[in-house]
Amino acid sequence: MKQHATDAHTLSAAYALGALDSAERAGFEDHLRECDACRQEATEFRETAARLAAAVSQAPPVSARTRVMAAVEGVRQLPPRLPAPAAVPALGVLRRKALPLALAAGVAAAVLGGATVWQSQHAQEYERQARQSQRQLDAVSAVLAASDARTVHGRAANGAFTTVVASSRRNAAVFTATGLPAPAAGRTYQLWLDHDGTMRPAGFIDHDGTVVLSGDPADAGAVGLTLEPAGGSARPTTTPLLLMALPA
Repeated sequence: MKQHATDAHTLSAAYALGALDSAERAGFEDHLRECDACRQEATEFRETAARLAAAVSQAPPVSARTRVMAAVEGVRQLPPRLPAPAAVPALGVLRRKALPLALAAGVAAAVLGGATVWQSQHAQEYERQARQSQRQLDAVSAVLAASDARTVHGRAANGAFTTVVASSRRNAAVFTATGLPAPAAGRTYQLWLDHDGTMRPAGFIDHDGTVVLSGDPADAGAVGLTLEPAGGSARPTTTPLLLMALPA
């Protein structure tokens, strides 16, 4: 990615994602020492990437630890190692090697058994979530790392801090929210693209995180956020919590 010195302010996302080469990275780090805004943006982009990566992580059930510890208690300790006799029949060698291997396998099975069973039961769901999160991460990363990415910040009426990054080359935009209060039961946050006064649905966001706006942002002038009934609305039914101009 080749940039002029005057374009240094556009490299925050690419820097946070590790998309700069060594020369660009060194130059941008020099710029960071003097630019508070870019330091803040780079930090926010790192946090966003971390949240996306954490989306697929799941902790094993609490019961797994209990089962593992109970199984370990019943595993016999390995006997002390003794020097092997000068000559051991082939069958004896196999038996002598098989014993510690079998015990080791038993310990491994006891330690991993609970988690393995749980993981196998959820393997397909894990795969589906992982693929979905990877696609989302790829789409977000493509916009953040675009050479023409432009950023604008805002604050919603409910106090949430928001960021929109748009790329004309990618014809895409991503929306990030931090400090977004949980919606009431039966409600959801809906995003909108403002096309000359016409608000068109652009997706949903239910909690802190980052989403790629659906629809075509090319001709849109602003991004809106409203609180709508679960499932969304064809047009806004409440006063916008946010109406933020898209970055030029």
